[in-house]
Amino acid sequence: MAEPSLSRVHRSRLMQVWRSAGWPCKDEVELELLAAGLLQLQLDAGGRETLRLSDNGIAALAQARQRHARAASSHDRLAQRFAEQVLLGAGRIVWRELALRAQLEAPGTEALSLPVLPLLDDQPAPAAPMPHIWRMARPDLFSVRHTSVEAYLQPMVHEVKFSRADLLSDLRHAAKRQAYEWLCSECYYLFPAGVAKPNEIPEQFGIWLLHGSVDSGEFELARPARHQPCKLPFAVWLALAKATPLRSEPDDAAAPAAAQAQLGEPLQDAA
Repeated sequence: MAEPSLSRVHRSRLMQVWRSAGWPCKDEVELELLAAGLLQLQLDAGGRETLRLSDNGIAALAQARQRHARAASSHDRLAQRFAEQVLLGAGRIVWRELALRAQLEAPGTEALSLPVLPLLDDQPAPAAPMPHIWRMARPDLFSVRHTSVEAYLQPMVHEVKFSRADLLSDLRHAAKRQAYEWLCSECYYLFPAGVAKPNEIPEQFGIWLLHGSVDSGEFELARPARHQPCKLPFAVWLALAKATPLRSEPDDAAAPAAAQAQLGEPLQDAA
């Protein structure tokens, strides 16, 4: 097993052995790591078997951690640049990595039928509320329109996925996607072109593509998201009030004058 072909399961096991006393599990993952020479089996003075990382195992684990750090950095730069160039550029108010509670239907309640008891006047009673659960969601970018009219807020969620593995992992968790949808009117995935095809993304989600490098590439709206009415719950309002939205960095000393120009006054060239 060459180092670049290590899966997340193998890297996780290497880290577990590195942090532990090295007691063997005797499972398939351990067997593959031993065969690849990334783990070594040893006997202590009492004849007990223990595991330790080989030099190759230590190097493989360190390289995997470095790649993860670089990918995380690219992910953060992509999210920041998209927020500044597209969302803030459109006049939206943007927050990064908010922790928000989303309400989901409890598993197994889709086919649940609750009896409706008649009232004394033979009128049916209101339908019983469906059981639900709460899930914490942490969207990469959450934004609303800059308006004082609640009906015009149009809350949006943008999930940034820099790698195909990260995107596919997200798509496998239906509850995570449902939490995003509960929090907004439109939900989008943003990823570099070539990471996935549009037909691999559920049709209710919009798609933004990055063409080129993280720092200088161009953004393309490949597919608009399905719009749905959304009234922000009080808990979301409270989270927004406690968080600090993103702000665009001024490009030069003329930025304050440019902001004033939005009030309707023409810009005057400095003498």
